[in-house]
Amino acid sequence: MAGKPKLYYFDGRGKMEPIRWLLAAAGVEFEEEFLETREQYEKLLQDGDLLFQQVPMVEIDGVKMVQSRAILHYIAAKHNLYGKDLKERALIDMYVEGTTDLMGLILLYPFLSPEDKRKQLATFVEKATKRYFPVYEKVLKDHGQDFLVGNQFSWADVHLLEAILMVEEKAGDALLEFPHLQAFKAKISDVPTIKKFLEPGSQRKPVSDDRYVETVRRVLQAYHDVKAT
Repeated sequence: MAGKPKLYYFDGRGKMEPIRWLLAAAGVEFEEEFLETREQYEKLLQDGDLLFQQVPMVEIDGVKMVQSRAILHYIAAKHNLYGKDLKERALIDMYVEGTTDLMGLILLYPFLSPEDKRKQLATFVEKATKRYFPVYEKVLKDHGQDFLVGNQFSWADVHLLEAILMVEEKAGDALLEFPHLQAFKAKISDVPTIKKFLEPGSQRKPVSDDRYVETVRRVLQAYHDVKAT
């Protein structure tokens, strides 16, 4: 019998956080190995574990998987969070890609200069409330169901809730004009596995701080300037 999935990444959100969310939503316990030194990273490279020389990497079902999207697709399909048919999977992919684009705007935020942080924050909140949230509000309003796709809990719901909470960390009133998203947030937050993941002491990571940034730069030897998008 396979053991728990093992996640290799930094002790912070980054590109691993959606994977943590999805495993938690599926009720899957997992272990983590945090990269804290350059030597840890180089050993993974030397052992051939990082196919494209980058993390995240997840060891699951005897396979060492890299590339976030491949990992997420595998977890969603394995745990019945990926729709009932090809059409539903396409819809889930569409919605997930949308929220991925939105969250991508905040992914590099901790690495920006104070001036660029101000610019990026304004862009992030504006696009969330003017481009992305209206889409999901309309989807929920038009089909009148609790979930985004097929009236059942899916990866798309997990990903959207993660995005909503990320936006609200930066702008607490972001859902003010979106009543269906407010109801959606309450509904998905009350799913037992999600509710557990949102409780203090879970493996959900806090907003990335300066310590996280310095660890990433040190391990990856990435000291170049990052600019706002």
